[in-house]
Amino acid sequence: MSSDQDSCYLCKEYLRDPVSIPCGHVFCSICLKTYWDHADHTGSFQCPECKVSYNKRPTPRRMAGSRHSTIQRNSETFPPPPPSPDYNYAGPQDVGCDICIGKKHKAIKTCLMCLASYCEKHLKPHFESATFKRHKLVDEIGHLDRQICPQHQKGLELFCRTDQMCICVLCTVKEHKGHDMVSAEQERAEEQQRLGATQAEIQEKIHDRLKQMEELKQAVDSLKNSASRALQECEKMFADMMRSIERMQQEMTKLISSNKRAALNNAEGHLERLTHEISDLKRRDSEITQLSRTEDHIHFIQTYHMLIAQTEAEELPTVTVNPYFTFGPVTKAVSEMKQHLNEFSNEELVKVAKTVNKMTFCQLDESKKKHNKSIKSDEAVMYKSVPVQEPQHREDFLKYACPLTLDTNTAYRQLYLSRGNRKAALKRDPQSYGESPARFDSLPQVLCKEALTGGAYYWEVDWSGEGAAIGVSYKGIKRNGYGDTCRIGYNRKSWSLFCSDSSYSARHSKDQIEIKVPYSSRIGVFLDHAGGTLAFYTVGDNMSLIHKFKASFSEPVYPGFWVWYESAITILQL
Repeated sequence: MSSDQDSCYLCKEYLRDPVSIPCGHVFCSICLKTYWDHADHTGSFQCPECKVSYNKRPTPRRMAGSRHSTIQRNSETFPPPPPSPDYNYAGPQDVGCDICIGKKHKAIKTCLMCLASYCEKHLKPHFESATFKRHKLVDEIGHLDRQICPQHQKGLELFCRTDQMCICVLCTVKEHKGHDMVSAEQERAEEQQRLGATQAEIQEKIHDRLKQMEELKQAVDSLKNSASRALQECEKMFADMMRSIERMQQEMTKLISSNKRAALNNAEGHLERLTHEISDLKRRDSEITQLSRTEDHIHFIQTYHMLIAQTEAEELPTVTVNPYFTFGPVTKAVSEMKQHLNEFSNEELVKVAKTVNKMTFCQLDESKKKHNKSIKSDEAVMYKSVPVQEPQHREDFLKYACPLTLDTNTAYRQLYLSRGNRKAALKRDPQSYGESPARFDSLPQVLCKEALTGGAYYWEVDWSGEGAAIGVSYKGIKRNGYGDTCRIGYNRKSWSLFCSDSSYSARHSKDQIEIKVPYSSRIGVFLDHAGGTLAFYTVGDNMSLIHKFKASFSEPVYPGFWVWYESAITILQL
């Protein structure tokens, strides 16, 4: 809903007693109730605007309905909670009363004689009338058709050991005549004993598994400590090597500088000498010019012989310049040193990688499994460098797994964070968060602390309830108000997948795509930031694609979530 929406999508009139539903759209309370009352017989409820469908009728959340009431709403600390639902009615996971007409109440007991389930009201005759005295009541159970013989439509009371199946009394006359038959109660008593032995075996396996898990946890802690020490020692040794290289660089700089300085000093001495010699030669040239112009013969003869004697007696040294002098050999030597260092380091890294990759941290003992599957040695590698590519199986996605943490500074005040800030649930009461300009003040949203950029990342989210949105957002998404500029997936700064109990909806900016795929409570998210891909999957051994966004991410993105009432999201540890 945009920040300036004042009209209802259904009646096109001014919003009266406005309510919001999980997909975020707002309608008049009476309009939405009337719309869904007409659709109640179908058992499926759709948003009138975006057509997102729900198997269970969502509980609308009351909102302020006008600009005047919006100002009044913003002056309040928190929006009012939604009305409490009637928990007496049977939901999708409950057993409904077989006698109720219309909307069924929850069943509290099942009669094995009547083969029907009853709510508290319709169960009273079984307690008040002698007719039902012999009837057997048990806690409510679903799938009563499994209690009836499909051939004779009678209750199953016996067990045929010959055919290993439950039968009715009429089955003994013909189909199972002469077979080894006992009452269901007797068969249950004998199987109960075997069940006790099986349970003891299971408990022994649990004890064994707990022991293995404790050993594995200790090994993981040891692995982490070993990896931490190795990282620290490697960082120290690489720092020493870098300092050695820096010293070599300094020595090479001194060598070049000292040779340059000596050559320049030599050249400057020769330049000064040549300057003096040129000045002296010019002076003599001037004297010869003046002497050639004199008219005094005696002065000419005397001076001439003196100048000639000085010129013949003086031999000027020749300055020879090496045109091939250069510092190229130094550059070549450093280049060869670099090449040798790269080759040596690569060879050593390959040796180290081979040594580490041969070490298996933990593995399954496949010899004890009934269905033995061969595992290649290269599939048990702990550390493996892989290029960014489109994964196919879950184990491929897990190579890009990244830990995420919800940021309390961004969380809406009624979002309750738990499990080390990896779970978010919308509660009625506000949490005691501090003041933060990064907080979403009107929408039930939260971002993660981690900024994802430049690589590939994968995370998994478990969600439950009526509705939740999973996505990513730029840091600059607006935090104040109810408008589309604040809502994850409704603007150019964010992308999201909205999940309901019967459908999905992919959203970015003005675009919205309805997706019909099987329901899944666990969603895998794969982000290739550099490649411009954001994909959502239902999690399994073979990942099933729900939707893929293609985008050019211009800055780091933050995983974010939108959570509806009675709903929750959990970031799973991989």
